[in-house]
Amino acid sequence: MSLEAESPLHSSSSSDDFVGFLNTELELAALDSANKDAEVNNDHTNVIEEPSRIFLKVIKDTVEIEGPRIFSTVEESTGEEELVVAGGSCDFICRKNDLRRFQDLKLATSEIDRLRGADLKSLLREKKLVLILDLDHTLLNSTVLTDVSAEEQYLLREAESLRNAPERSLLKLDGLHILTKLRPFVHNFLKEANTMFDMYIYTMAERSYALEIVKHLDPMGVYFNCKVISQSDSTQRYLKGLDVVLKEESHVVILDDTKIVWNKHSENLILMEKYHFFASSCRIFGLGIKSLSELRQDERESDGALANILGVLKRVHQKFFDPVLKRLRQEILHGCVIVFSRVFYTTSPPEEEAIWKMAEQLGAICLKEVDASVTHIVSLDPGTQKSWWALKNNKFLVNPRWIEAANFMWRRQPEENFPEMFHWERTDDLPPGEPSEVVIWEVID
Repeated sequence: MSLEAESPLHSSSSSDDFVGFLNTELELAALDSANKDAEVNNDHTNVIEEPSRIFLKVIKDTVEIEGPRIFSTVEESTGEEELVVAGGSCDFICRKNDLRRFQDLKLATSEIDRLRGADLKSLLREKKLVLILDLDHTLLNSTVLTDVSAEEQYLLREAESLRNAPERSLLKLDGLHILTKLRPFVHNFLKEANTMFDMYIYTMAERSYALEIVKHLDPMGVYFNCKVISQSDSTQRYLKGLDVVLKEESHVVILDDTKIVWNKHSENLILMEKYHFFASSCRIFGLGIKSLSELRQDERESDGALANILGVLKRVHQKFFDPVLKRLRQEILHGCVIVFSRVFYTTSPPEEEAIWKMAEQLGAICLKEVDASVTHIVSLDPGTQKSWWALKNNKFLVNPRWIEAANFMWRRQPEENFPEMFHWERTDDLPPGEPSEVVIWEVID
């Protein structure tokens, strides 16, 4: 069976649509004047130069950073299939057929790995994975208006009556001549999944159809924010691939009703039961049964396909982050060797104190006495010998809130933002070994 049967609309490359999409997706530093006119380079290519954009272009083993951005409308296809990695907030790769002219700077492909790594750290700090979502038969079912059967005519009247209802599940898209039924529980599904995943739409349909549907799934741009990939963005016809998503494959979960389109990433795939709401959908897939719409039935919200899959995603998320968060937390203060001074006011062993345990969970080594390896003295009293030792030996002297802030922010905080409670300066010449009680101090503003 042809894969084209899976979607009511199929992708045809459109430069205007592609340019419009990237205009909303990419925001980088200005590289040229905003008022340059369009110019013609040769007989075959009309080149439109747009400022304030740069791109990374993959050419074998190198990547070029190129700007200003240049789009071109090509009258004759060159057959080139180079890939372009769009910079900024755009997280997927685009065909070179859509982006033509580039120039100037070069980077090694390791820059892409660096970008992936930086993005991964950001996601892990937010305790999120990546979720790739299919549209048709996964989150919804669509049919062209001319395929609405006699038994389904009531749906057209219902769609008209619900046209202004918020979060309605039946959409009549007149501009596309499409009737779309959202799968039950889809709005709650997206709301909850968004707390665990950075979400993308990846569909085999045309971009115009996908963007129109996303307007209704995500009217405020909270879930996808233009992270919509259509068939024209794929590098292989009728196949989907993570090569167009700048994410670490090991942190990606895919939700799709069709396995064959993900043949290179089947281990990442959670296969969905197809949603056949309309009669045309049952007919296309050779199902000799009446559709849900003809039966005037639907999946239940409480225990339907999306509700069940949300439970699976929650378990995946938990199983992934239980060990990962522990490793990530241990990187925060890795390399820090800490001694506490006048922080504990109990008779319990210091290693049983909450702040000591917190520092160790963040990857720091905690000692009871100073030595050459110590990097930080954590103190509430800058008048102690250990505090003085830190100042004398150019070590960090911070208050306990420095550790608490690192734990809360999931990154090491600047020590200068967490000084001792007062700043003191020694005013005598007593050697470091003398008791602190006989040392003369004065408070310095």
